[in-house]
Amino acid sequence: METTKKTTAKKKLIDDNQIISKYMDYVLEKNEEPKNVFSFCKEHKIEEKDFYTFFGSIDSLKQEIWVKFFENAVETISKEEAFETYTDKNKLLTLYFTLFELLTLNRSFILFNLKDNKEGLKNLKNLKLFRNHFKDFIVNIINNNETIVSDKVTKITKPVFSEGAWIQFLFLLKFWMDDTSKGFEKTDVLIEKSVNTVVDLLDTKPLESLFDLGKFLWKEKMN
Repeated sequence: METTKKTTAKKKLIDDNQIISKYMDYVLEKNEEPKNVFSFCKEHKIEEKDFYTFFGSIDSLKQEIWVKFFENAVETISKEEAFETYTDKNKLLTLYFTLFELLTLNRSFILFNLKDNKEGLKNLKNLKLFRNHFKDFIVNIINNNETIVSDKVTKITKPVFSEGAWIQFLFLLKFWMDDTSKGFEKTDVLIEKSVNTVVDLLDTKPLESLFDLGKFLWKEKMN
């Protein structure tokens, strides 16, 4: 008589990237958000406690997706040995082109996340953590700018330039979302032109007004 071999089933581990991938597939296939964490986990056979190990809610998961985009872009940039020797302009160009390459790979999700789910300006709350990482990156550029030596000027320049760059990025993002040109070549042209402008304005009075405007607009959209 043949005996049945006993096997010990090992629990399949899941990580944050797998959960994010399942979520992105879910919204693209169903063209809607999951109703709640429970229904999402049930459909994908994920234990809720495993979900909450990485994310506090569906909203926090959506924010983390954007953080992943930014972290992947920075990781790609960091592999360029000469990056730290680039001018401010070329550092920004490298960041933007890398980011938009990654966003293009996930364009269908981006359009749903920011445009097609009919939440209007509320969609920008998904970029809250991304915004913090983005502005920190810009401030780091300022910190490494040896031409800015005055402490007083630096204190003004850091928030002004980072906020100006953030508003510029939102403008580029909106343009890219609406861009129907081949290979999004119009977006590429706009990136170059706008980066030239914002770098030329570094440490000048117009950006102080832009900073105040940016704070106001962001506050209004977050409320």
